[in-house]
Amino acid sequence: MCYFSSFMPRRSGLLFLPLLVGLGGCGGSSSPTTPTSPPPPPGTAVTVIVFYDENGNGAHDPDEIIRIPDVEVGVGGRTARSEKGTGRAVVGGVPAGSYPVALRGETLPPFFAPGAPVTVQVPTADGLQVLVPLVLPLGRSNHPNQYNAFGDSITRGEGPFDGNAYPAKLEAKLAAHFGGAFVRSRGAEATNSYEALERLERNLANDAYVLILYGTNDWHIPECQDAPPCQTVENLRLVVRRVKAAGSLPFLATLTPANPAIVPGRNQWIATVGNGLKTMAREEGAFLVDLTLAFQNQGGDLSRFFVDDIHLNAAGHEVVANGFFEAIAHGRAAP
Repeated sequence: MCYFSSFMPRRSGLLFLPLLVGLGGCGGSSSPTTPTSPPPPPGTAVTVIVFYDENGNGAHDPDEIIRIPDVEVGVGGRTARSEKGTGRAVVGGVPAGSYPVALRGETLPPFFAPGAPVTVQVPTADGLQVLVPLVLPLGRSNHPNQYNAFGDSITRGEGPFDGNAYPAKLEAKLAAHFGGAFVRSRGAEATNSYEALERLERNLANDAYVLILYGTNDWHIPECQDAPPCQTVENLRLVVRRVKAAGSLPFLATLTPANPAIVPGRNQWIATVGNGLKTMAREEGAFLVDLTLAFQNQGGDLSRFFVDDIHLNAAGHEVVANGFFEAIAHGRAAP
């Protein structure tokens, strides 16, 4: 008499079904068989393209090349994630019927919102790609996909990094992720948050985004050391408000740390300013980019990221670029 186990092992939450083999007897002999593939899931695969509808007209225009990756798309109770570069999500196994295309809100990048609603009839026509728009709350004259990196010499770069600081690195990351980006570097050496207010109006150019990294040089103002964060937070509050009034989207960064091997005491001042900036960002609706934490997350001796007491080397600019990228692309305050 022959006995066969009906045990079905589970692994990683998936149920593995036993392979049925035709047996010729009980002595270990069997007739040769060919394993069969599991049948495809019932329903239809629906291809969705998530794109940035720059003019908000609900239609995909030929010059709208930006695609939004990492968005969770749902059709008929099935979900998929949009791909990097293409914005494509292939939602498999959708049963027949008419369905609205749903987007999971927490997977959208900051400030993006669903555009005109889209309904899809399943099964779809062969080769059909369903285009789903996202929109941004920009001023009418603001340039889509234009980023203004607004700051001091850390933004501009120092010495060999002049013109090749974090803005250039960030532009490459954003372009690879979304399919296009232009980052304008508007850093001015040795300027503080008071001068940021003076510089802002002449450096705004109908940008979609303004990336604010300012306040490091306020440390040199005597009253700021006596009573941090002095006027730094309030000055930058006005910067944020003016950016919003210009129809741009504000991303406000905490300060990069100082070189602990040269000026370790300065980092306590930077932390105090950072706490004020975090509170202010919530109050004003700016998206916080926690660069102080981004550096702390690197671990080890942070002096390896500096060329002097405060200016960054190539590795330091990479940390800043990653910090802004993760905020803009994925809504993370720190990588």
